[in-house]
Amino acid sequence: MELLAALLLFATIAAAFIFVGSRYWVRPKAAIERVTEGSPGSSVRGRVHPGAAFRGLMGRLGTVLPASARDASLVERRLIRAGFRGSGALKTFYGSKVFLAVLLPVLTLAIGPQAGLPEENRMLAVALAVAAGFLGPNEFVRMSGRCRQRQIRRALPNALDLMVVCVESGLGLDQAIMQTAKELRRAHPEISQELAQVNFELKAGKRRVEALRNLAERCAVAELKKLVAVLVQADRFGTGIAQTLREHSDYMRVQARQVAEEKAAKLGVKLIFPIFFCILPSLFVVTVGPVFVRISRELLPMMRNM
Repeated sequence: MELLAALLLFATIAAAFIFVGSRYWVRPKAAIERVTEGSPGSSVRGRVHPGAAFRGLMGRLGTVLPASARDASLVERRLIRAGFRGSGALKTFYGSKVFLAVLLPVLTLAIGPQAGLPEENRMLAVALAVAAGFLGPNEFVRMSGRCRQRQIRRALPNALDLMVVCVESGLGLDQAIMQTAKELRRAHPEISQELAQVNFELKAGKRRVEALRNLAERCAVAELKKLVAVLVQADRFGTGIAQTLREHSDYMRVQARQVAEEKAAKLGVKLIFPIFFCILPSLFVVTVGPVFVRISRELLPMMRNM
């Protein structure tokens, strides 16, 4: 009987997953929709993806949370640095704060009794869940921004070398930026997106100096700010872009070597704590442990008998 019930439960859950997957993700009529899209008399209607519906819900919840213009500008700048640049990114961010601040306390109240949470600590757990749900998106955006900055910093030498090659081959700086963004689309998508944004701003009519400064402000990476300053000075004083980029590339190589040497010099000091707290205790157990065992088994009984 238990086996039959388990099989029925498995069949029900599997059928539910198959229905949901075929309803929202598996679209056998996708080819027909692509062919008949925009054609007269087409009766195929687009479906709303669950992810888009969820983002819409978060956007509507984001209007509930009041925020000043100064705070909204600061949060929007952090979202841009983290790579979230959609038109509804700010409302989605505020909506996720409201959603998590409500969901996590409800889950705490529901799971707390089954997890053995004491009654006197339940309200404290709910308060901590509210704080975690409200502050969690801030921490997520901060970590995403740091990760994106690290990826941009790592990809900058390759982008600079490729830009030097493009400029020395006869391309202008704008074409070199566009070509670098195309070539690094798969290897380094973060810096490719930033350079593509510079290209879009140049096509929209912004001056090159303004577009480069916007690049430095968006990324907030020290190495990229130095590169932008060098390019702005070269554009202002009319010096050769190729020679400027090559000299800055050599400077970045020297700086990267110095940073690596600095990390190598700090390695000995940083190894003291794991050696002292992790390796030495195990060595003591392996070397001195058998001696203590022999003393407790042989020497101590002999001393008691004397």
